[in-house]
Amino acid sequence: MTQTIDALLEPLRHSPHIVEVADRLQKLIREEGQRRARFYEEMTPDQKVEFIDGEVILHSPAKNKHLDVTTKVLRLVSTYVDIHHLGEVKCEKCLCVFPRNDYEPDIVFFSTKKVAKLKPNTMKFPIPDLIVEVLSDSTEARDRKVKYDDYEGHGVGEYWILDTEKGVAEQYVLRGAAYELTLKSSTGEIRSEVIKGLVLPVKAFFSAEENLAALRVLLAKK
Repeated sequence: MTQTIDALLEPLRHSPHIVEVADRLQKLIREEGQRRARFYEEMTPDQKVEFIDGEVILHSPAKNKHLDVTTKVLRLVSTYVDIHHLGEVKCEKCLCVFPRNDYEPDIVFFSTKKVAKLKPNTMKFPIPDLIVEVLSDSTEARDRKVKYDDYEGHGVGEYWILDTEKGVAEQYVLRGAAYELTLKSSTGEIRSEVIKGLVLPVKAFFSAEENLAALRVLLAKK
């Protein structure tokens, strides 16, 4: 992350306007902080809402295909994590707080170390160890850009992007400071590096029959 910040600052190092730029940035940060504080005050548990780039993003209800894929992945990952006592898996309205932005990813995984810090009334969650986003028309641009960059830059060890239209899963694993695409396929297996030992067939994310078969395999190994 330090290298990224240095690269952003480099063009300004010798600029005669660097003081003015710094003052302007401080003003923008203060104003955004005020909007973020209002966001925290006004958000309610019945909303799916995020704070991104200084703006409140209120999400419309999800389409059936989006809900189906989310449910299938949640069922498999949470079952495996619960069986092996590896942490906790949460979905939808889990507000994950990053330095600038607040997200409610479709599915998140927290290791036991982070779970130990959670309380029954926690509403602001830490940065997850693994995030899954199921693409939709209204979210794809953010999932592939601002969220991708933020997840990568702030240590989300693994990021899955699932395309419901094409039935394709993309797996990005953090290598040092950058994500590496380790899988982009509609077949084969996705092997998590963050959730130890988790191996799932990609088709199980998009097919009810394949999902049930994969679930039976997980339970048989219990």
